[in-house]
Amino acid sequence: MEPKDSNIIAPRQAGNTFLTALQASFAYQFQADTLWIALGTSIGSMLVITLFFSLLRPFNTTVYAPKIKHADKQHAPPPIGKGLFAWFSPLITTHEDQLLEKVGMDAVIFLRFTKMCRNIFLVLSIVGCGILIPVHIFESSNYPTGSPTERAFATMTPQYVLEGTPMWSHVVCSWVFDITIVFFLWRNYRAVARLKTVYFESSDYRISLHSRTVWLEDIPQLARSGPGLIKILESVKGTARTPQAIIARKVKDLPELIEQHSQSVRKLESILAKYFKNPDKLPTSRPMLRPSKNDRKASQGRQIDAIDYLTDRIIGLEMKINGVRAEVDDQNYSDREAMPYGFATYESVEEAHTVAYAARKHRIEGVSVKLAPKPNDLIWDNLALGKGSRKAKRFMNNIWVALLTVVWIAPNAMIAVFLTRLSNLSAVWPAFAATFNSNPTTWAAVQAVAAPGLTSLVYLLLPIVFRRLQIRAGDMTKTSREHHVMHRLYAFFVFNNLIVFSTVSGIWSFVTLVIGSRNGNESVWDAINTGDLPSKIMVALCTVSPFWVTWLLQRNLGAAVDLAQVINLTWVWFARTFMNPTPRQTIEWTAPPSFDYASYYNYFLFYSTVSLCYATVQPIVLPVTFIYFVIDCWLKKYLLLYVFITKTESGGQFWNVLFNRVLFATFLANCIAALVIKAAFGSWTMLGCMVPLPILLLVFKIYCSKTFEDQCKYYIPGSIKKDPEAFSNVDMKLSPSTTLGVRFGNPALYKPLIIPMVHESAKHLLANVYRGRLDSNSASTTANSDIAMGHMSSVEPGKPAPSASAGGMFRFVPEANLDFAFYKNDPAFSGEHGGGGELYDRAQTPVSSAARGRGLDSRSNSPAPTFVTGRKYSPYKDGVYDSDSAFNVGGRGLYTYSNDSESDGRLLAEVQSVGVADESGREDYFQDGASEYGQLGLDRWRTGGSGYVGIPGVEDEERPLAYDAYRPANGAS
Repeated sequence: MEPKDSNIIAPRQAGNTFLTALQASFAYQFQADTLWIALGTSIGSMLVITLFFSLLRPFNTTVYAPKIKHADKQHAPPPIGKGLFAWFSPLITTHEDQLLEKVGMDAVIFLRFTKMCRNIFLVLSIVGCGILIPVHIFESSNYPTGSPTERAFATMTPQYVLEGTPMWSHVVCSWVFDITIVFFLWRNYRAVARLKTVYFESSDYRISLHSRTVWLEDIPQLARSGPGLIKILESVKGTARTPQAIIARKVKDLPELIEQHSQSVRKLESILAKYFKNPDKLPTSRPMLRPSKNDRKASQGRQIDAIDYLTDRIIGLEMKINGVRAEVDDQNYSDREAMPYGFATYESVEEAHTVAYAARKHRIEGVSVKLAPKPNDLIWDNLALGKGSRKAKRFMNNIWVALLTVVWIAPNAMIAVFLTRLSNLSAVWPAFAATFNSNPTTWAAVQAVAAPGLTSLVYLLLPIVFRRLQIRAGDMTKTSREHHVMHRLYAFFVFNNLIVFSTVSGIWSFVTLVIGSRNGNESVWDAINTGDLPSKIMVALCTVSPFWVTWLLQRNLGAAVDLAQVINLTWVWFARTFMNPTPRQTIEWTAPPSFDYASYYNYFLFYSTVSLCYATVQPIVLPVTFIYFVIDCWLKKYLLLYVFITKTESGGQFWNVLFNRVLFATFLANCIAALVIKAAFGSWTMLGCMVPLPILLLVFKIYCSKTFEDQCKYYIPGSIKKDPEAFSNVDMKLSPSTTLGVRFGNPALYKPLIIPMVHESAKHLLANVYRGRLDSNSASTTANSDIAMGHMSSVEPGKPAPSASAGGMFRFVPEANLDFAFYKNDPAFSGEHGGGGELYDRAQTPVSSAARGRGLDSRSNSPAPTFVTGRKYSPYKDGVYDSDSAFNVGGRGLYTYSNDSESDGRLLAEVQSVGVADESGREDYFQDGASEYGQLGLDRWRTGGSGYVGIPGVEDEERPLAYDAYRPANGAS
């Protein structure tokens, strides 16, 4: 029986050990040295990193001031000297009205919110530390043992206040705190309303098409046409003017095709960058890969030549995209496949805002009418969703987020129990105990890195996960998606990191005490009263409060790390040193990074919530939070002014979300204060005095909503004096319907298709890699003549055209041009890295000499990238050669871009693919069923690293040249 008993007792002992460790892990053990270490490392590291930034900043403007280099005159930040601390001066002299023009409304709201938090915690620090700390110290009894620092921290909490009368100080401070917060919220809401009016009257806003456009959702089938939209809008008693309206249409599978195309281009660039890493010594074998799942049947699961496969896949996808675009552009298709949303543009901002304001509270024939966001703010794939589909998706998304938030409690507990204290793991895992005890130094290092590293990784991934969930939830704009991401992150942090972490120890003690009382035959109600849950939670809050003080002290280090761009610099150095970055990646690294408003707002709100909740528990947390916001006010101002851009400008729409979260944090702090009062023997009269506080917050919210909300959403003329010079050049005439259709049409219809970029040093190798397939110049010259003649430049007659031995499907980038400055007006880069291109004056972008020869504006301030200029763009029209079309497509030059597409220049579409051979040895470029794309044969891809297969009797040098198939029949020339 002895072995059986031991087998039963051992798991029970392990279980008891685990439960004890679980409770102890959340019962923070304060050590006297912890505070001073946190304070010293935080301040010391912050000063060192800031000095490091000050030394490097003058010599590395690409990282520390990219907006000076890239932004146009209107949006460029103030000039900055090269002195060690010269960056202080523009932060002092640049005021809010200037910032609105330089950095945009969203950045101004962010800085205003940061300053508001600074001011709130300044007042709260004076009141809290001036009243609560003396009351707690003088009214405490039964002082704890320990060092003077430990005793000081313990007596600054209400844990040892054993009489109820001193708790009136908590009631008074709660009222002062709430009134202070309400005052600053009101003051800043009023300022935001004024800023919104200034924003609505700014030249940037008024000249934009979206400022005069309304967006109609859930349009019924019978009204899905331009006249149908106008009829709906005419029923709104807002304006007598008739707008220009356009209905959206289905784009079939264009978004998926464009995404596949972009992925294939980037994959090809990556493979070529690795293959051409050492141009003088190429690898002996060509890169291989397994094809896409759509092509694997034809390849029979074999690995094939990566370069050939991706090249043909890019060409095939572009041809398919162009075909679908042409089909969608057909008028009959457009009328037949209308979507339940559309846009209408008025002649003035006032008219559009008047219509949207009049329709704000009700639907017109079931149609929702609202102001249109910027086109790059729309999530086009979700616009087609009906109201019912959006509700269903939103409901499922809320379930997934709730599950993720609750499920994380268990991993969070495991990390706190085992990774932060590996000795707990050794206590319940005998096999690990031997290893742990034999290598204590090694496991101590693991313990120091594992928990913070894993937790930091999770918090880096959380915004990505929540953004993916929100896209699936049916959010129709990126702004609303970011609002919801911030909301989800904030709820996750507050629940798991604040409530669970701070109270689980007290709740666990209460549960174990109740269970123990029940075992003693005590009634449930008596056991609950004996457990005294409020006291247990208050003790847990007081015990864990030093952790939050040290944690907030260490946040200052994170602010300094952001300023010095340590993570960015480290990653770029690592990628350049140990990886093979493509030219596109290198260019993107030099672009101004976008500011993650959702994550930073979440951090600020979470820090504020922690500080407010612990204001009456450990008042010293208030000045610590105040110091953090003082520092971050300066550092974030520099980053937004000189480094970061706003990727999607929303016009300050974050403010309402922030306003509501601050009110919620205040309400949560009132609940904590009431719990502390009850636990510290406070009277019911004290609790009764706390009841009006939530009512005050609710009334204040309703007042602000009625007073300021409409002013922040809609333009109210006459609220400030207009600057006549600001609108002297503003054209308020209606744009043609084609302009409205392009700007507010699905970008899949006109989005430029990116072109593979290759380093200039590898240009001479491409002819060998592609074995002549891309040589269009020689094809057009030698096929009809026995005289070797070079091409004449169409731009400069009598002079030879530039060489294009590698064909027209690549953009060659010299080493000197691996900078965003050369591509800031390229649609392939500006949309992702330039706030939609609005920061960069397009009039300053250079065009080629060919474009200048056709009378286009010269844009000499930004050198142009190197392109291959000898390619042709389907120069044959009805069997006749059109010399102008070879270098001018749709009235545009080779180096100018429009809203149509880079592929409109046929940069890829006309590159002929190598087909498969028939029995006679002649290549058939369009064999049916050869692949997913019809004209591309999978069986001709290399499968052994070199050579072509399935082409009997034809050597590589003898195959037809690339553009033969595009020459007209009957020898037209």
